Amino acid sequence: MDTRTTPNRRQQTQYLIAYNLICAVLWTAVLGRVIFLVPLVGFENVAGGVGEFAKWTQTLAVLEIVHSALGIVRSPLPTTMMQVSSRLLLIWAVVNRYPAATAPSPFYSSMLLAWSVTEVIRYSYFVWNLRGNGVPGSVTWLRYNTFYVLYPIGIASECSLIWKASWVAEWPVWGVFWVVLGVYVPGSYILFTHMIAQRRKVMRGKGVEGGGDAESFELILTYKCAIQTCCSTDQESRRPQP
Repeated sequence: MDTRTTPNRRQQTQYLIAYNLICAVLWTAVLGRVIFLVPLVGFENVAGGVGEFAKWTQTLAVLEIVHSALGIVRSPLPTTMMQVSSRLLLIWAVVNRYPAATAPSPFYSSMLLAWSVTEVIRYSYFVWNLRGNGVPGSVTWLRYNTFYVLYPIGIASECSLIWKASWVAEWPVWGVFWVVLGVYVPGSYILFTHMIAQRRKVMRGKGVEGGGDAESFELILTYKCAIQTCCSTDQESRRPQP
């Protein structure tokens, strides 16, 4: 055994635990702000209290591309780039560029709600998994079941925001937005049904700890993120390379 790799792997694992823990905390803050602000100031003012924080919290995920490029995690670089870029599209190209048309909408708040709940569960799952002491059953259940609710909320919110932005966007941006919407609608139904089928296999215990069924489920989620944002990567992709 090459003993030089052991400290390096340990350091990578510690770094990934810290990264995922920080992301879980940041998304918990986003979730808390949305829940607090909606009844306090109304949907139209949520962006003023959480918009910048959520934008940079999501942008932090660019580090996941770096992780993949450097080989720190096993996630394929192209799929990781699609995963991250789909969120950045909504944050930077849609909401940040056309705030008047998108930020006051209730769909902006519901999008952040779906994202933050998804990410709190996802990053928490990775922290537990990387610690090597097993993932609590409740966390695993949430990881592979909440998409039933979060997927429809997320896809509806994202489509609505892109639609709203398309009406104020200049050419050819509005054309690009319409193409994206054209992919969202049929693609979402197909991917959702595949996710349900794969989820059944994962929850039977055939792949939750890193087998093929869990990987298939996560590959579907990753591909989905090329056209929308409720996606995830396999828990094994958060483990450092040997």
